[in-house]
Amino acid sequence: MSEARGSLKARAAAKSQKVKLQSLVVFSRQFATMIDAGIAIIKCLDILEGQTKEESLKGVIAAVRKDVKGGLSLTDALAKHPHVFSKLYVNMIRAAEIGGILDVILDRLAGFLEKEMEIKGKIKSAMMYPTIVLVFAGFMVVALFLFVLPRFKEIFASMDVEMPAVTQALFASSDWLRAYWWVVLILGVGVYVGVKQYGRTVTGRYKLDQLKLKLPIFGDLVLKMSVSRFSRTFGTLIASGVPMMRSLEIIGETSGNAVLAEAIGNARSSIREGAKISQPLANSGLFPAMVTHMIDVGEETGRLSEMLSKVADFYDNEVDAMVKGLTSLIEPMLIVFMGVLVGFIAISVMTPIFKLVSSIH
Repeated sequence: MSEARGSLKARAAAKSQKVKLQSLVVFSRQFATMIDAGIAIIKCLDILEGQTKEESLKGVIAAVRKDVKGGLSLTDALAKHPHVFSKLYVNMIRAAEIGGILDVILDRLAGFLEKEMEIKGKIKSAMMYPTIVLVFAGFMVVALFLFVLPRFKEIFASMDVEMPAVTQALFASSDWLRAYWWVVLILGVGVYVGVKQYGRTVTGRYKLDQLKLKLPIFGDLVLKMSVSRFSRTFGTLIASGVPMMRSLEIIGETSGNAVLAEAIGNARSSIREGAKISQPLANSGLFPAMVTHMIDVGEETGRLSEMLSKVADFYDNEVDAMVKGLTSLIEPMLIVFMGVLVGFIAISVMTPIFKLVSSIH
C-alpha cells in the first residue's frame, strides 16, 4: 500500500516538475550501459527507477516501465512525457529501435545532452559575476535615492544653502522616486509581462527573435549559439539514422529561434524540389559561408554527420571564447559605470557643501 502511494506521489511530482538535464544525462548513460550488457528494457527501467534520486524523473521512469510492460514500444512510452523527453530524444529512440542500436543511440544522446549542459553551464558561470554586480549597483542607486539624498536635502534646506541646478534636479528625482516608486515597479512588471505575452504570439516571437539576432555583439553570440545547436542536433540525428527531412523538421521545432526555424523550413521545401541542403541555408543569410561549405562537402562525400559535428565543435569553441571576451569587457564597463554614477551623485551633493564652507570663510 505504501509502495503504491509512493509511486503515485512520484508520478504527481513528475507531472508538476521539470527534470534536470544532469539527471537525464545520467539516465541515458546508465540505460545505454545496461542495454549494451544485454539486460532487457523492462528490467533496465526497473533498475533505473530504483537508482534515480530525483522524484520527478523517478515518476516518469515508473510510468514508462508500466507502458512498456503493457505492450507499448519504448518510443511511444517516452513520447507520452514531452516535458522530459524532447522530440529530438523520442525520434532518436525511434530510429534506434528500428535499427536495433538502442545502446549506441542512448550513448550518443547522453553525449549530446552533456555538450548542451556544458555550453549552458559556461554561459551561466561567465555571466554570474556581471549579473551580481549589476543587481548590487541597482540596489545601491535605489538606496541612495530613497534614503541618503532626502537626508542631505533636509540638511541643506535647514541651512538655507544655495543649490546648483544639477543638485536640485537630483533631489527632484529622489522626491519623485520616493513618491511614485510604485509607478516604476508597475511599469517594470508591465513591460516584462507585455513582452512575454507578445513573445507568445507567432508574429511577436518572430520579431523578438529577429531583434535578438540584430543586437550589437550579443546578436552575433546568439547566432553562433544557434548555428552550433543546429549543427550538433542535425549531425546527431543524421548519424542516428533519422531521415533528413524528419531531422530538419525536428530541428525547426526545437531550434528555439523562429527566424532560424523559418530558414530550416525553407530548406526543407527546397530539398523536396531537388536542391542540396547547403544551397537554401546559404540563401537564408543566417549561416556563415564556412558552415554551408562544410555541409556541401559533407553531402558530396557522404560524411554529412561528421562535418556537422566538426562545425558544432568549432562554434562551441567560438561561443566559449566570445562569452569569455564579453565577460572581460562587461566587468570593467560595469565598474566604470558605477564609478561615474556614484561620482556624479557625490559631486552633486558635495558642491553645495563647498559653497557653504567658502561663504563662511
